[in-house]
Amino acid sequence: MQQSLHAVTLVVPDYDDAIAFYTETLDFKLIQDIDLGGGKRWVRVTPRGFNDASLLLAKAVGPEQHAAIGNQTGGRVGFFLQTDDFARDHEAMLAKGVTFEEDPRHEPYGSVAVWRDPFGNRWDLIQFT
Repeated sequence: MQQSLHAVTLVVPDYDDAIAFYTETLDFKLIQDIDLGGGKRWVRVTPRGFNDASLLLAKAVGPEQHAAIGNQTGGRVGFFLQTDDFARDHEAMLAKGVTFEEDPRHEPYGSVAVWRDPFGNRWDLIQFT
């Protein structure tokens, strides 16, 4: 049997704002943007390079989903953007206005720094050694 992780849902306040951030600021690829009717869309983005998984951007509907924006993982880092060149990507992200919570750290497993997307989700930029 072969299985792979296809997508992880990320609740966002607005489809177009989320697409703009991920594709313009982070240079992710927009894989799909399909109108499902009734204001819903099937929107998937993925980092450039070899990827089996993607983010499914889901527009929040109702107070419960709006409350989850930026806190889907209870305040923990919930997303990990792996890179082959930490210094290059850290510098590029800073230049595009990405907010890092800390200076880069060099851990036994690699280089890492925590950052937030504009919706409040905590991410690691990480390069494994």
